[in-house]
This record gives sequence, structure tokens and C-alpha cells, in this order.
Amino acid sequence: MTRECPDGLPVPQRYFAILTVILGLTISVLDGAIANVALPTIAVDLQASAARSIWIVNAYQIAIVTSLLSLSFIGDMIGYRRVYQYGLVLFTCTSLFCALSTSLEMLTVARVLQGLGGAALMSVNTALIRLIYPQRHLGKGIGINSFVVAVSSAAGPTLAAGILSVASWKWLFLINIPVGILALLLAIKYLPDNPNNGIKPRFDVPSAIMNALTFGLLVTALSSFAQGQSITVVGAELIALAIIGTLFVRRQLKMPVPLLPVDLLRIPIFALSMCTSICSFTAQMLALVALPFYLQEALGRSEVATGLLLTPWPLATMVMAPVAGMLIGRIHGGLLGSAGMAIMATGLFALALLPAAPTDTDIIWRMALCGAGFGLFQSPNNHTIVSSAPRNRSGGASGMLGTARLLGQSSGAALVALLFNLFTTRGSHYCLLLAGGFAVAAVIVSGLRTATRPVVSK
Repeated sequence: MTRECPDGLPVPQRYFAILTVILGLTISVLDGAIANVALPTIAVDLQASAARSIWIVNAYQIAIVTSLLSLSFIGDMIGYRRVYQYGLVLFTCTSLFCALSTSLEMLTVARVLQGLGGAALMSVNTALIRLIYPQRHLGKGIGINSFVVAVSSAAGPTLAAGILSVASWKWLFLINIPVGILALLLAIKYLPDNPNNGIKPRFDVPSAIMNALTFGLLVTALSSFAQGQSITVVGAELIALAIIGTLFVRRQLKMPVPLLPVDLLRIPIFALSMCTSICSFTAQMLALVALPFYLQEALGRSEVATGLLLTPWPLATMVMAPVAGMLIGRIHGGLLGSAGMAIMATGLFALALLPAAPTDTDIIWRMALCGAGFGLFQSPNNHTIVSSAPRNRSGGASGMLGTARLLGQSSGAALVALLFNLFTTRGSHYCLLLAGGFAVAAVIVSGLRTATRPVVSK
């Protein structure tokens, strides 16, 4: 049996608990990235058009972004451990559902359900880390979490390409099953319960519905605009978003414990860290989606060479994220964040300004610079978001962290599609320049945090 942990878990339970979080987070983040590579193969196999097959990706992302905050709120109510376990069960079962799908409609439904399981895992993972690690070692735990998210996001396409080279697309989902079962067994035995603080927030169903509609409309409107949909359709989505979003925020302002944690956004360092996170993930997604096109179409590299040349990015992140975690508490998070995003911006602009016939070395050091900068930034920024929230609102902070990442990634992907439509020949080049611009914005916003005293809430 697990027990409540006022200040972290003892060793070795701590190690098994963090392994549980790593396994669940890895498969949930990977499944948001690996399906992109398999879309052409899946479309042919299921006899679906390329345009309709996009729903295999969209269904998963929309399900996550519309349910993330609701599930993090439920975690504050019934326990992060329980939400995580339910998420593992749902994600594992629906992975099998995905693999057994025989039509696009069946696979889309399976992906929606899988997205709900993934949202349960993402919504409470950092809240669990706050229970697993003692306060003095929280930076190490956040560093591991940031490392897993960053590497899983960046390495997803490369891993998918490797699987597809030796097996059917169904194995992209089947590999989740043994990992999910192992994670569930570990979760049952090692994950901690929430501290008993006597506070049981009430779940507000209208807020949950408005939350789903608000974020669902936001992602859909971004995608519709980027894909060149009718201005009437995009306009209707934006009007509906403005009306429902306004009503949603007004309702949250009246609630003692809101589902959308507007109370946390009143904390200056929390709000600035959220803005920085959105900018950083927008920059990352802009680059990672555009770079394969840039390397293959503009620089003439093969598919295999492209995969290898992208690898230094996640490798550099793997090295730097734990280092950044160790620097937390020694150097102000705002300074670390600004330094990291400045390094990433330098790498992005250097990639955009590559010579017409660069060597592999020219590309590799620029990729490594981007990955190192992102790794240096992410751990301190996530630590600031989590530690500046009261402990009994850890679920809300965890949900907002995941929401910021998904909004940044959705915005980045939409901007890539928009720029590709606007610039038919140099779209990937402009994507890299815009990514550098978002990284510079993150440098500025992160720097503003240095004027704000760090908060470590209890």
C-alpha cells in the first residue's frame, strides 16, 4: 500500500514511482507525434483520402486539449494516483482498439478515447512528481519530466520511421500495450496518495463543458485558418470561441476553486512562465515540422539522412535537461530560461541562414544548439510553474503546464501549414525564421521573471 507523503517518498519507492510516471508520459506524448509519419501508410491501408486521414492526428490532440484541465481538477478532488491509473487502463485498452481498427471512422473513435487516456496521464504527471520528490529535490524530478516530454516530442517521428521500416503501422499502437501494463502494475504499488488537507473542491459540469468547447474551438479555428478553409467557417468558429470563452472565464472568476485556474494566473511569475512555455513550444513545433521539408526539399537530403540529421536535437536535450534540473535553486529560473531560449534562437536563426550547400557538420551543430537551448530552458520553467502554485492546487498547475505545451504545439503546427500555403517555395525557411522570433519572445518574457520574486508555495 502507498501512503501519503508530506515531503516526498523514501528511496527506493521514489525511483519506482518516477519510473511509472516516465513510462506513462512517454507513451502518451509519443502517440501525439508518431502518427504523423504513418498518415500516408494508414490512409492507403484504410482506403481514406489524405485530407480525411488528418483526423487520426486531430482527434487525439483535440481530445487531450479539451479534457486536460477537467482531469487535472478531478485529480485535485479524488487523487492524482487514481486519475493516473485510470488513464493507464484507458490508454492501454484503446491502443489495442487503434491497432484493430479496420476503417478510418473506427480508428478516429479509438484515437479520441486514447486521447482521453493520454490526457489523464498528462494532467497529473507533474503533480505526482511534486508528491514523489522532497521539496529540496523537486528540481531533479521536474528536470526528468521535462527531459521525457522534450525527447519524446522530438524523437517521435524518428522512432515512427524506424518502426514502419520493419513492421505494420499497427505496431505504432501495439507497442503501447506492454509498456502500459508495466506502468499500471508499478502505479498500483508505488504511486503516492494525495496529502489529506481536508479540501475537496466541487466539480462543476457546466465549466467542464465550456472548457471543452473553448479549447476545442480554439484548436479547430487555428487548423481551419491554416488549411485555408472558408472565411465564413473560420469566422463562425472565432465568434463561437469568443462568446463561449468569455462566459467560461467569467464563470471561473466567480468560483472559489476554478477549473480554469485563473487564481493561479494572478500569480505574476506563474503567468509569465505560462506565456514563456507557450512561446517555446510554438517555436519548437514550427521548427520540428518544417525541418524535414527544409532538409529534403531545400537541401536535397534523403529521408534517412534527414532522420539522422534531426537526431542531435533530442540528444542535446537529453544531455542538457538533467543539467538544468541541477541548476534549479542555484540560478534564478528567469535567467536560466532566457539563456536557454537565447541559445535555441541562435540555433534556429543559424539553421535558417545555412549556406546553399551545407555540410552535415554545418547542420548538426545548429541542431544541437537548438536542442541544448530547449533543454536548458524547459526544466527551470516547469519547476517555476509547479512550485509557484499552492500544493493543494498542484493538479491545476500540472494541467496548465500540459495545456501550455499543447496550445504551443497546435499553434506551431497551424503556423507551418499557413506559411506553406502562403510561400510555396520557401515556406520551411520562413518557418525557421518565425520559430526564431518566438524563441526571442520567450527570452524577453522569461527575463521579466527576474524582477519577480520566486514563490515556493506550501
